[in-house]
Amino acid sequence: MLILECPNCGVMADETELSAGGEAHLKRFGPGSSNEEFEGYLFHRANPKGVHFERWRHANGCGKWFHAARCTNTLEVFATYTAQTSTVPDTVIAAIKAKRPDWSHET
Repeated sequence: MLILECPNCGVMADETELSAGGEAHLKRFGPGSSNEEFEGYLFHRANPKGVHFERWRHANGCGKWFHAARCTNTLEVFATYTAQTSTVPDTVIAAIKAKRPDWSHET
């Protein structure tokens, strides 16, 4: 079972208390964007085998959104951090590299 710590309230919650929100750190296109940009935002998502950054909501707790860095193969959670962060924090990248030295983050 997947267990994530909510960085907003500090509660360790299992996946039954959370709602998945898909891929984190997507560039959102607003008015004036091309059809291709909007289509990419709506439908094209990374589905990596390995480290992935996701959005989660603590639905049965504080109700706030947060991000998680985890491995899609092993369900290993490297870190969680608030959703107000627009890029992956250096501390999260360091936590991943500590366990996966050969991993590189593409921005």
